[in-house]
Amino acid sequence: MQTIHLPGLPPVTDDPATLAPYLCTTPYFDYTHPVVEAFVREAIGDAQDPRERAVRLFYAVRDKIRYDPFRISYESPAYLTSNVVQAGYGWCVPKAGLLAACARSVGIPSAIGLADVINHLNTEKLRARMGGSDLFYDHGYTALLIDGKWVKAVPAFNIELCERFGVQPTEFDGRGDALYQEHDAQGRRHMQYLTEHGTWSDLPLQRVRDDMTKYYPGTEFAAGADAPEERFEDGVPIR
Repeated sequence: MQTIHLPGLPPVTDDPATLAPYLCTTPYFDYTHPVVEAFVREAIGDAQDPRERAVRLFYAVRDKIRYDPFRISYESPAYLTSNVVQAGYGWCVPKAGLLAACARSVGIPSAIGLADVINHLNTEKLRARMGGSDLFYDHGYTALLIDGKWVKAVPAFNIELCERFGVQPTEFDGRGDALYQEHDAQGRRHMQYLTEHGTWSDLPLQRVRDDMTKYYPGTEFAAGADAPEERFEDGVPIR
């Protein structure tokens, strides 16, 4: 099925043909893989209500998959949701893809979105990898159709990272958007959304690859890097 890109959220509808691209498996959303199925079963437990299932899946992806921008690959296998679960870590794009795939596995239509944000809570090491920039291009989020409304959710920062950096964790109730907090726990500027690039019915990896090369030329961030000995949460936030 062809990937659909829209400038905003997908339409609110109950038409099966329109929703099909947002419910099916894709080259990246392999949610019928046994590893993903087990992850979903453990996450949702006895929840039957779609909204409650979405909430439980959000927290499972947020906290069981560690946010790690020091281990980034632009090879396709790294973005298969089954591989993200098995790795146990990922940056915002694969984590958003994982939530989208998990939601589809329980019948919740989903898409993945990209936006540009300024991160006011960077670390020196990550800033250096990004060529000295605090502007994150193609920050990933998930769009979910719940109770007749599309909502956005960002499951990127796990709770341990938030507590260590003094950042308000992103909370999700399934009724409204769950985006990065604009300010940290001390009221300081944290995250600022700049440009919205819309949503896709499958993970737009080529778009992400091209943008990383364009906006971070010659940097480790653009080339992809695997530094398992370094942990982002061990860095000192730049205030």
